[in-house]
Amino acid sequence: MSRYPAPALTRRALLASAAASAAGAMLPLLPASPATAATRDVSLRPAAGRLRLVSPGETAAWLYNGAAPGPEIRLRQGERLRVTVDNALAEETTVHWHGLRLPNAMDGVPHLTQKPIGAGERFVYEFDAIDAGTFWYHPHQRSSEQVGRGLYGPLIVEEPEPLRVDRDVTWMLGDWRLTKSGGISEDFGNRHDIHHNGRVGNTVTINGRLPDGFAVRHGERIRLRLINAANARIFSLDFAGHEPIVIALDGQPVTPHAPEKGLVVLGPAMRVDLILDMTGTAGGRDAVTDRFYEGLEYKLIDLVYDGTPLRERAPDWPLALPANPLPEPDLKAASRNEVLFSGGMMGEMVAEEMGETMGGEMMGPGAPGGRMSHAHSMTAGMMRMMNSGAAWFINGVAADESGHDMKPMLTLERNRSHVIAMTNATAWHHPIHLHGHSFRVISRNGQATRHREWQDTVLLSPREKVEIAFVADNPGDWMFHCHVLEHQTGGMMAVFRVA
Repeated sequence: MSRYPAPALTRRALLASAAASAAGAMLPLLPASPATAATRDVSLRPAAGRLRLVSPGETAAWLYNGAAPGPEIRLRQGERLRVTVDNALAEETTVHWHGLRLPNAMDGVPHLTQKPIGAGERFVYEFDAIDAGTFWYHPHQRSSEQVGRGLYGPLIVEEPEPLRVDRDVTWMLGDWRLTKSGGISEDFGNRHDIHHNGRVGNTVTINGRLPDGFAVRHGERIRLRLINAANARIFSLDFAGHEPIVIALDGQPVTPHAPEKGLVVLGPAMRVDLILDMTGTAGGRDAVTDRFYEGLEYKLIDLVYDGTPLRERAPDWPLALPANPLPEPDLKAASRNEVLFSGGMMGEMVAEEMGETMGGEMMGPGAPGGRMSHAHSMTAGMMRMMNSGAAWFINGVAADESGHDMKPMLTLERNRSHVIAMTNATAWHHPIHLHGHSFRVISRNGQATRHREWQDTVLLSPREKVEIAFVADNPGDWMFHCHVLEHQTGGMMAVFRVA
């Protein structure tokens, strides 16, 4: 189990700033004419290869263009991206463009939005970059293994006038499970990982390398784009004596603010853009520590200061990003929908406790529309779950990841506002991702959120209830799932239809 520790560090007060995520006009999600937008052409080749992760020797991995992460794709907001994918793997694959609002046919979900790209086959993705921000790409075909073997990469959409900083830096956080000999462990999809907290590895990398030191200068201002590409690891980063300021979450601008308790928390698939002013001592070293898992804290990397300061103090440049063109949900007119996540090890115990706390019974795993009562044995429930292929449930239904092509769990009226109230009746964290849309996180456990942040992946703690709101303006069948990829494999995914 894990918690968010609270180290005794002095943090400056939250910055006073105008909200950077005000509502914008609705933008069509149809492909623009090539005559109206510049086109950026990119080629991706997923293939088996070798990667130097630990010394000595190399690790066999699956790579985009011979590297993990794959190439950083950068373009400007409003440009068109055309990506030609040549599949050199010995199996099918797809590419999902995580967090991007794009046409349904370009979303990269096998059998749901496209036919998988077969071995030796080619597929061309083409869409416009509607939103500026930090995004990423990865397969949605057997994703727990394909991502776990190294298939992921960053996608950065720059603002027409980027924020003024000294450096714009991307850290793609990866997590590998390696054997003593330095090879990738072949225990993908094992029952323990699926029923617990997923495939948490034993080797963490930044941009595909074991991190040691990151060179900085006193007085320097860095825009640090953090992307969590791990299958299951949750990060909670402590920047020691530094005071990071959050300016975007999942690519979407947010009112600049200091993170709660000074810790930058990223569940799998989540992104955080920080402004990091280098206030340490010239010639010194300051550790960045991951503190999410209690008793397993470790140093991620050192900030290594050059002996010559860049300037005496941090610059006083604007921090707020311009809003993306997201339609503002109308909460008074919104439909309301309930989603219950259940299952996993200790799941029936948690669900029963929550049912008692909420003054009633809750749906139990494996019984769509049914109820769980004290008459059900928790031990029998665990045995039933362990003996079946299903481990996780959304509203009592477990999906079969091998197909992806599922009947819609919810049908949402197009161009109408919708509120989804999500309850995590499990003992584990779940980063819940909705394709094709961004949503406002409007409440947690009945309390309004301070920043009403836009996200596409929201981290639910055990026993937590979170409400999100959005305008369903992008037509099609869209995946809705936990981005702990082993939980997705074990059934925690569904389809929302926008029509």
